[in-house]
Amino acid sequence: MHKESDFLEARSLLSQLIACPSLSKEEAGTAKIIQDFLSNKGVQSEQYLHNIWAKNAHFDPNKPSILLNSHHDTVKANASWTFDPWVATEMDGKLIGLGSNDAGASLVCLIQTFCSFYHQENLPFNIVLAATAEEEISGKNGIEALINAPNFPKIDWAMVGEPTDCQLAIAEKGLMVIDAVAHGKAGHAARNEGINAIYVAMKDIQKIENFQFEKISPVLGPVKTTVTIIHAGKQHNVIPDICEYSIDCRVNECYTLEEILDILKHELSSDLNPRSIRLQPSRIDENHVICQAAKALGISTFGSPTLSDQSLLTCPSVKIGPGHSGRSHTADEFIYLDEIKQGIQTYQQLLTQTIIQYQHKS
Repeated sequence: MHKESDFLEARSLLSQLIACPSLSKEEAGTAKIIQDFLSNKGVQSEQYLHNIWAKNAHFDPNKPSILLNSHHDTVKANASWTFDPWVATEMDGKLIGLGSNDAGASLVCLIQTFCSFYHQENLPFNIVLAATAEEEISGKNGIEALINAPNFPKIDWAMVGEPTDCQLAIAEKGLMVIDAVAHGKAGHAARNEGINAIYVAMKDIQKIENFQFEKISPVLGPVKTTVTIIHAGKQHNVIPDICEYSIDCRVNECYTLEEILDILKHELSSDLNPRSIRLQPSRIDENHVICQAAKALGISTFGSPTLSDQSLLTCPSVKIGPGHSGRSHTADEFIYLDEIKQGIQTYQQLLTQTIIQYQHKS
């Protein structure tokens, strides 16, 4: 059971983080707050770019290392906020503020959990904490840069903190955005000449709407492809020779992004250019030690349709944290104070149970 002091410290840290604007790529202020907090707790931490990380006091390179990770950047506050997004407002059992739910609460609960295990001796594994930047834009100077940094230890598996109602996401869809170009031939709209690129694109778009990828995941369901942007033509009397559109692809763990791209290229006549193939889907074996620990605690598992830094990790990973995903990026974003308590308790129990699982394995 977590101590009341753990909750009070986590709430205080979250309030400080909310009060310091930290848009993606502008996280220097919150990085310092996190590093100062760890220092005051007697934890030696390191900084790489805007990422703060630390190892447990009795780190042993001969033991496996697990990563506790969440992010300290936020999206921009939208115009519908009725509270000041950069003031931590407590009301009706809630803490209101930008980044409170996504993913400030997960971050402070993970930090508090890390600190509670920091000095523990004879752990069967190392614990590495990472408070990372640029998650909201899947930026290259966040978790991806940190895990490839010279001094950063090799990670065997990871727990990523995001709002999941403290349920365990064992799979996560990947994301690929494709810029498509349908080609036609310009001509005068009054004459029966030219090839209308819009009509070419419409045929492809109809195929996208009706096409079903063969492999369906038991936890993530089918691959979902959606046309979200389209643009063509400059004059009403000219048949357009180019129609540009974008495809949002949410990919289950049965495929790589490269495989999805190859299938779509075979099905469509448009030229297809992916913006990135970095954000891959993930799935962890349900017999993995962290899944067994969750099962022992009665924590339910699910497949997540939303993207996180899991997509940039190359090791097995799960996603879990306090708060509700549907509150993320909304006006007057909030976390319940009781959810912060639940987050600390869940993380501490998971690590304790994981220790037991490791001991049983040995």
